Amino acid sequence: MRCWPPATQAGKQVDASTLTSYARPQPGGQFASLIRFVLPARDAGKLMLKHGNEMWFYDPTNKASVRLSPQQRLMGQASNGDVATVNFSRDYKATLAATETIQDGERQPRRTHKLALSATAPDATYASIDLWIDADSNRPIKARFFADSERLLKTAYYRRYQTQLGAQRPTETVIIDGLDPQSVTLMRFSAYVARAIPEAWLQRDFLPRFKPD
Repeated sequence: MRCWPPATQAGKQVDASTLTSYARPQPGGQFASLIRFVLPARDAGKLMLKHGNEMWFYDPTNKASVRLSPQQRLMGQASNGDVATVNFSRDYKATLAATETIQDGERQPRRTHKLALSATAPDATYASIDLWIDADSNRPIKARFFADSERLLKTAYYRRYQTQLGAQRPTETVIIDGLDPQSVTLMRFSAYVARAIPEAWLQRDFLPRFKPD
């Protein structure tokens, strides 16, 4: 899967990257993910590995891997954890908070169920999440992510759903900064392909030997 997360400030694009993501399901419902940096050229070949709630960054220039926090920003408002495949049901407990009509990411009214997600794992990326899902399809429409202090970190809109790998998936996520609404990151997802991901790719010790085929 390819991911393009351009970042904008006050309506002007200030940065952009192209990433390739490889994901493999793990026992317990979570995913292991390997992220390969493609563009810009200065970042090409860098890798980010998420296995469970551990995350590592590998730079082929110095051949060193460094542990990361999923909460650290990757670009704009997108954190490291945002570009990895995740399963909220593993790290959060959900309760139905409301059924309400909201404006979706394309500014259309949408009847939704609002879910309150509270972290059940100490290393979950966010302390709590408000998640709105479509009342008819259960597709995610909007989410608000909070820190331990209950401060709003960012708001995300999931939009432009398409059939990919046999299911409806969002091909764009709009992420808005919790303090500065003029700071926006647009993540575009494309080129979904079903393939077998070798387990070796998802091991920290293998990162120096990784070669995409």
